[in-house]
Amino acid sequence: MPPSVSVGIVTYHPDALLARCVASVRAQTYPGITLHVWDNDATAASRALVSSLTAPEEHTCSADNLGFSGGHNALIRLSGSTYYLCLNPDAVLSPGYVAALVDVLEADPTVGSATGRLLRLDDDAVLDSTGIVMTPDQRHLDRGAGEPAAGRFLEGPEPIFGPSGAVALYRRAMLDDVCWQGEYFDEAFFAYREDADLAWRAQWRGWTSLYVPAAVAWHRRRVTPERRSKLPAEINRYSVRNRFLLRLKNQSAGLAWRFALPGLWRDAQVVGYVLLREWTSVPGLLDVLRLLPTMVVRRRHVLGRRRVRSADLARWFEQGRPARAGTVELGNIQG
Repeated sequence: MPPSVSVGIVTYHPDALLARCVASVRAQTYPGITLHVWDNDATAASRALVSSLTAPEEHTCSADNLGFSGGHNALIRLSGSTYYLCLNPDAVLSPGYVAALVDVLEADPTVGSATGRLLRLDDDAVLDSTGIVMTPDQRHLDRGAGEPAAGRFLEGPEPIFGPSGAVALYRRAMLDDVCWQGEYFDEAFFAYREDADLAWRAQWRGWTSLYVPAAVAWHRRRVTPERRSKLPAEINRYSVRNRFLLRLKNQSAGLAWRFALPGLWRDAQVVGYVLLREWTSVPGLLDVLRLLPTMVVRRRHVLGRRRVRSADLARWFEQGRPARAGTVELGNIQG
């Protein structure tokens, strides 16, 4: 029997695009896929939509909004599959998407996650993501996002820092390895940047991630830098807050020192922008202080279980390249 795959979709007041998303899951060539939709803050309209697309055992309508992190954590705990596909309701898969990624992960047990070639749903001549890339100023970006797709990122599989949570296949063994008290995605993040947090934790543990261009999907990306002024204030608040939580939790002293100048300069830009222009995100900065004790505890867990040196992980931030082969070590690594 082929390895089992569960597909989890977390929604929040979904629109008609959910039907295309679910249909693309049904059309997968990979056999035996199970599907479960988690409907956050379920309304009468969302219940009716989700119920029309899925069987009773394929959906959960939650009266509470658990966010992206909490919803997917609930679905991962419900699943017992070898692989878990984290899928946004505004994404559509090509029929061979799951099969292409499973083939790659089955070929190498050290690969903890994978993603395909994501194109913009409204314009498939434009790239949406080919994996997460880290920068010296400690930002994480979707590689190729907004750029022309023609002739680019066609070779692979190739190592990436991690997959975009919009369409990401995770090995269950990796999820269990980095899990913290039942949380696979950090629920303190609620939504936004939780995929980068998971990718960073996996990198510290020595798990690799791959970009597989043969797997193609389409994603309608609503949150982009150029649309920031038009986004709901809550989204911008989470974005500001989680940028700092991501580093407080995962950045070692060695990485902090190595990238101190670009990191602090970017911090000053973010804080200055919030204080001068985006006052609605000031609560996000205050949230960082409120959540600091929580991040300190989780930081000890993450960095206390490292298997990779800071100097080797730094390559991702310098040039987007993986660490050299043979850098994985057992035990605690200082720096």
